[in-house]
Amino acid sequence: MRFAPILLACLSLFTSAIAAEVAAPPAGLKVLSAGHSFHVWMPPLVAEMAKAANIQGHEQLAISSIGGSRVIQHWDLPAEKNKAKPVLTAGTADLFTMAITVLPDPGIENFVKLGLEHNPKLRFTLQQNWVPFEDIELWQGKERPKVIDRNGLTVAQLRAKHEPYFKLVEDFVVGFNKQMPAAKIVIVPCGEAVIALRDKVIRGEAPGVTKQNELFTDALGHPAAHIRVLAAYCHFAVIYKRSPVGLPVNSQLAKLPEGEKLNRLLQEIAWKVVTEYPMSGVGK
Repeated sequence: MRFAPILLACLSLFTSAIAAEVAAPPAGLKVLSAGHSFHVWMPPLVAEMAKAANIQGHEQLAISSIGGSRVIQHWDLPAEKNKAKPVLTAGTADLFTMAITVLPDPGIENFVKLGLEHNPKLRFTLQQNWVPFEDIELWQGKERPKVIDRNGLTVAQLRAKHEPYFKLVEDFVVGFNKQMPAAKIVIVPCGEAVIALRDKVIRGEAPGVTKQNELFTDALGHPAAHIRVLAAYCHFAVIYKRSPVGLPVNSQLAKLPEGEKLNRLLQEIAWKVVTEYPMSGVGK
């Protein structure tokens, strides 16, 4: 019996060591990003989140930004303006985040091949967007509305408008990864998260937000702070395979009256969506 306290003490130390190891933050990644106005504000927010999570070494190497762009437009930039190719050629990036519009997009394959040639361990993500103008046909059409009232839309209607686009992205990634297994592209389900947030607004469960229109800044669908932070939490969760729940209120929400409560809700939505989305590469 005299050994019991010693055994308990050893067990306690062993358990504490395991807990510390599990809780230890991952190593920071060096990130390259290319995209449009639904994406390029994300890297600084993720950098803020990584710092708050005590992740050391997170670094944004470059951001290639072109409004409304396909990935091929970033690839086709002349050498003096091309921010992505030099980083990939140097092999210094750990992760390349891309935002898409129209698929298929040959720029994705071009960048993946170049990146893997110089760094076989390079990871890739594609951002699943929310549908601009709430409708793919309007988005791709020549005449686009100057005003859209989103307040009356139900979740069922949002699903119907988004599912064809979501399927397009998923089918593309499945086919791409089958053709090029080394790519292992994963999807950041920002569009799914936005629908989940809008559901909360419709139900009156989003602190400080009473109408869906408040989540956007224009008819196209450029995001207000709520969606920017939500999407960035989704990227953080996919990049580091780590829950953002519990991180301090994000700077973009700090001045809002319900900022802290809203921040927590966005974290919970992001983690739930990412862990339940099969193609995020995270899982529960």
